[in-house]
Amino acid sequence: MSESPIAEGKALGNFEKYLPLWVAICMLIGILLSQFIPYIGEAIASLQFGGISIPIGVFLFFMMYPAMLNIQTSELRKLGRAPKPIILTLFSNWIVAPIVGFLLANLFLGGNSQLIVAIILLSSSPCTAMVLVWGYLADGNQEQNIINTSLNTATIIFLYAPIVALLTGIAAIQIDRWLLFVSVLLFIGIPLVLGLVSRRYLINTRGLDWFEDRYRPAVGKIALIALLSTLVVLFSLNGAVMLANPDLLVLVSIPLLLGFAVVVGYNLLITRIAGLAYREGVITVIIGSSSHFEIAIATAVSIYGVGSIAALGTTMGLFWEVPIMLGLVYLSKALNKRRFWKGNPM
Repeated sequence: MSESPIAEGKALGNFEKYLPLWVAICMLIGILLSQFIPYIGEAIASLQFGGISIPIGVFLFFMMYPAMLNIQTSELRKLGRAPKPIILTLFSNWIVAPIVGFLLANLFLGGNSQLIVAIILLSSSPCTAMVLVWGYLADGNQEQNIINTSLNTATIIFLYAPIVALLTGIAAIQIDRWLLFVSVLLFIGIPLVLGLVSRRYLINTRGLDWFEDRYRPAVGKIALIALLSTLVVLFSLNGAVMLANPDLLVLVSIPLLLGFAVVVGYNLLITRIAGLAYREGVITVIIGSSSHFEIAIATAVSIYGVGSIAALGTTMGLFWEVPIMLGLVYLSKALNKRRFWKGNPM
């Protein structure tokens, strides 16, 4: 197996370690800009092509592309060797999490269709990038992590749009399904193809060590910068709406936090019942409980616009996910000391 930098045990830098702090700072900067220099947000909002913001589109591409470098087609051949944790994760990602998100969104957000769609977009998108970091911090089985990440990356392009369309249809919410399809094509399909092509080309021409030690870390830094830049832009456009409607932040946070609690609790219970060992169980819990906030933000922006309530709702998903997943890492380690997972390592 080709090891990733995370799998090799390289420590996180301060930039990644304090990501929740940078997220909060960028949100604050965006809100301040919306109040004191509002014309910046207006200028950004005016740069559009086909209804999609060009600056946001560029930022979102650089958020997505590094995640696509994680996919390793060779790893997918190992699925038959230890299928149980992979199956449990897929079931949580594509069945449990979307249903829980859908039910909680309709329970708490009735009458606010954009926030309901934001929750659906978040709960229907399994993570494909940050889970490598969380799995490393939790000392989980990184081979399983890479296999699951590769599989999620391959399946999201086929399952994401149909599940979102199905759930919004059940909720009787009209969305532009063409823009939904275009979002998947632009923000998953194109980065996926470029990721696969550039990965193979660079490894063949520059070598695996250069690719893993130099290229991926550099691109990963660009992805985080693009993420933080996107937050500044989104909150500069949404700042006035937020300050005028602080209740919306509280309102959307209720199903988000309850959804995390329910899905995490389900995954902890099912991995224990299934008899997984800690290193396999913790990866299943982490991947099965996380969301792909990048594609959720991208889709919300494409469908409703950069200054929309839906975009704000998906951004709050990012705000809560980072500290929650860090907390899950420490919770898992504490449970491991109490022998919560008693299975044999695979």
